[in-house]
Amino acid sequence: MINRVVLVGRLTKDVEVRKTPSNLSVASFTVACDRRGSRGQDGQQQADFINCVAWRQTADFLGQYARKGALVGVDGRIQTRSYDNRDGQKVYVTEVLADSVQLLESRAQSEARSQTTGYQNSYQNSGYQSGGYQDSYQPSYSQPAPQQPARDDSGLDFAGSSLDISSDDLPF
Repeated sequence: MINRVVLVGRLTKDVEVRKTPSNLSVASFTVACDRRGSRGQDGQQQADFINCVAWRQTADFLGQYARKGALVGVDGRIQTRSYDNRDGQKVYVTEVLADSVQLLESRAQSEARSQTTGYQNSYQNSGYQSGGYQDSYQPSYSQPAPQQPARDDSGLDFAGSSLDISSDDLPF
């Protein structure tokens, strides 16, 4: 059996991050995904609004960096759950449990879009400032970044040579 979901869309509002009693972070957010080639009676593009949930570091990153309107990629699985509401009725919920979430546009693109659409996209006081990350940085929220071990290039055959690997003519 396969239960895999891949979504690309825009956040409909700022991500809500809460803490569980055991101090785990959980983020709830909604992604608007356009229906390809589907127009309504008024000619507007139709979209599906899909509720998503992320946990732990993924939730923390989303709460810190993702804002309303941000283009995101979500990889996860569909999950259903139920609960009893205040009136005693059983409520069923279907949502995507996100394994990883990626921001799919740079900070500069996001800020330019927010200025043209009229709502503010605030990255201030979040560590995502010029000098902290490059504008083309697109964080992935699935795993913490691995530590890079210290390297000793002195034993390599081309150490001390004039090999220029910064050229844009490289095939990769």
